[in-house]
Amino acid sequence: MGRRRQVLVWLVLAAVVVAAVVGYVHYDLGSKLNLAFLKQSRDDLLALRQAHPLATLGAFFVLYVLVTGLSIPGAAVLSLAAGTIFGFATGLVAVSFAASIGATLAFLVSRYLLRNAIQSRYGKRLAAINAGMARDGAFYLLSLRLIPVFPFFVVNLLMGITPIPARRFYWVSQLGMLPATAIYVNAGTQLAAIGRLSDVLSPPLLGSLVLLGVFPLLARWVVQRWQSHRLLRGWTRPARFDRNLIVIGAGSGGLVSAYIAAAVAAEVTLVEAHAMGGDCLNTGCVPSKTLIRTARLAADRRQGRRYGLDDADASVDFAAAMARVRDTIAAIAPHDSVERYRALGVDVVQGYARIVSPWEVEIDRGGVTRSLTARSLIVATGSRPAVPDLPGLDEVGYVTSETVWALTELPRRLVVLGGGPIGCELAQCFAQLGSQVTQVEQGDALLSREDSEVSAAVATALRADGVAVLLGHRALRCVRSGEDRRIVVRAGDDGPEQSIPFDVLLVAIGREPRTAGFGLEALGIPLSPDRTIEHDAFLQTRLPGIYVVGDVAGPWQFTHTASHQAWYATVNALFGAFRRFAVDDTVIPWATFTQPEVARVGLSEAEARERDVAYEVTRFAFDDSDRAIADGTTGGSIKVLTVPGKDRILGVVIVGEHASEMLAEYVLAMKHGLGLNKILGTIHVYPTFSEINKSVAGAWRNAHRPERLLAIAAAYHRWRRS
Repeated sequence: MGRRRQVLVWLVLAAVVVAAVVGYVHYDLGSKLNLAFLKQSRDDLLALRQAHPLATLGAFFVLYVLVTGLSIPGAAVLSLAAGTIFGFATGLVAVSFAASIGATLAFLVSRYLLRNAIQSRYGKRLAAINAGMARDGAFYLLSLRLIPVFPFFVVNLLMGITPIPARRFYWVSQLGMLPATAIYVNAGTQLAAIGRLSDVLSPPLLGSLVLLGVFPLLARWVVQRWQSHRLLRGWTRPARFDRNLIVIGAGSGGLVSAYIAAAVAAEVTLVEAHAMGGDCLNTGCVPSKTLIRTARLAADRRQGRRYGLDDADASVDFAAAMARVRDTIAAIAPHDSVERYRALGVDVVQGYARIVSPWEVEIDRGGVTRSLTARSLIVATGSRPAVPDLPGLDEVGYVTSETVWALTELPRRLVVLGGGPIGCELAQCFAQLGSQVTQVEQGDALLSREDSEVSAAVATALRADGVAVLLGHRALRCVRSGEDRRIVVRAGDDGPEQSIPFDVLLVAIGREPRTAGFGLEALGIPLSPDRTIEHDAFLQTRLPGIYVVGDVAGPWQFTHTASHQAWYATVNALFGAFRRFAVDDTVIPWATFTQPEVARVGLSEAEARERDVAYEVTRFAFDDSDRAIADGTTGGSIKVLTVPGKDRILGVVIVGEHASEMLAEYVLAMKHGLGLNKILGTIHVYPTFSEINKSVAGAWRNAHRPERLLAIAAAYHRWRRS
């Protein structure tokens, strides 16, 4: 019965639509539902209303319901006509109810015919939207009615797909459309008063036109104020603030936020519970790249004969290498130090911060609590290494990317759990330093976000350096017997178990945002499915005035993206009352510092196929580069995705020496809309690796030769020789 009823509704709806289209064409409504026709027919319409007031009102009401219900263009003109024909009061009542009824009819049609099909197919993607509509659906709908970002008929159809109840949709629509309806109907009454040219400049008419233009801005301001009041009720706003901004976390995002705030003369406090500089300086980018440099130098020395050098002792003094790591951190630390930021005008406080209200932060400094208020807050608390729930893990002990730097001796046998960027970098690094390394990855490829040939190239390089790469292996448990420590893994779901002994186990399966312990839960600020803090395009959380940057904001976990987001969050926090800026994350580069390096920006081939984006590929191998040949580093390649037939860049991936440095040119080109032809026309120093970028552009140009023009040129040259 449900299926037959649905078919019947489809048939009835189709009949109504056909009848409406026939009527629209037969009566030439397209030429009548406009302002010119309304002015031309004003006297006739007024006469018709005087002769048949109720019939005219009833016909107008039905017409308005049909126009809005079937999404026919002309509702705005009909609203003006209501004021012209019936006056303000009657016209406002008629349009208000007719528009709401028509919108609800369109809503119900969408709900009955489209909702189940769309939700069943895209339910997972729509889960966040459904949850938001269930929680704040009335507010979202009211905002869309007051601020017409989308046409009303689009709102009607989209809302029918969401879980908002029909009754709520009706009354919110009637309430939300009432202000705009009143303005349009009032403008219509003024149009009716135009009798001569001088009436065009009358104050009432000019006032009505001004209202039409000002209303969207006024409505946006009202919605923002109402949203703030609704979300912030229950807390007492301070009469005066101690600071303009409080930043929690002194990693990359927090440091840049505090720096910008101080630079624009704002009063800012930066709170950090541990070391200034965050993970990047102390346990991440800086120490890892320092040790990687030592490891690569050791590996290069073992290849001395390739370059005409006698054999050299390539043994590693691991204690000295780790001392160099500490020295490097100490050399960079002043850039991020308390002293430097205090000299810049930042109030730096070392302690544990907890947000107790949308404007207040309590700072615990060794049992002494200090409270500060600020108009805006930025949460930049970063992330921590993720640790799996693996039986026996605590008994055998393990290190992470944060604690591995405490090692004083080079592990003889190292197991790396995880095949992401951190796992690959450290697995190769320790293998080049002399450890016997086994890398265990549950997936079928290393660097799963990259294309298959990139993952394969990295796996080949790691194996060439002595890493035993186990792909498709799942860790089952850890066991310890005296000093003997092992991890038990299995290939696939039904493969044999394999017991791998180790001296050190490095867990590198990824990082998770630090969101607990800062008071976010008590404030009701929700987390997204990937455990980052929910925020809008302006990096503002559900509570106005609280912003997020860096790993807690996601989706990227890079130092450079945290710094990038910090500018937007800080400017929006300090100057959002005047203008806000949505984060531009259209061009995000990243690199994995294995040997060879992997650097990428934009789409990969796999992502382009998944998103159904048309593309073509241009490739260039390093073995055609004079500089790569001279350096003996020809085992690299570059791949550029472009729009078919055009030079606009969609994505770039570089695998090879200096890939991270070479990528910068493509990041600049994509950011500013420059294509491969611009790179081809740019002079590059010879011989350099960056010259490969020009070679890629030349390869693209050669593949798009203008054959017809070349044929004409050949004919011209033959004529010149004759």
